[in-house]
Amino acid sequence: MTTNNQSSGPSASNTADEILRGAGEQLTMAVTSAKETAMECGNHYVAEPARDLVGLLQDYARSRPEVAAVWCFGLGLFLGWKLRP
Repeated sequence: MTTNNQSSGPSASNTADEILRGAGEQLTMAVTSAKETAMECGNHYVAEPARDLVGLLQDYARSRPEVAAVWCFGLGLFLGWKLRP
């Protein structure tokens, strides 16, 4: 008694290869998309707050230049004292 099992023939192997190749391509596209999204989010969440902080400091320095100058002097003195050789 013999049975004909066509699923183990060459056409089944080609179909499995095509499925694996398609899955690999979809995985590559998903990884690329996730990478691009992460880069965009990273740029936004790092760059935007930095711009906001710099803008706030510039506005404060324009409105109160004496206080800003004293802060700069104090920070420079502190850093110079801590970083001296």
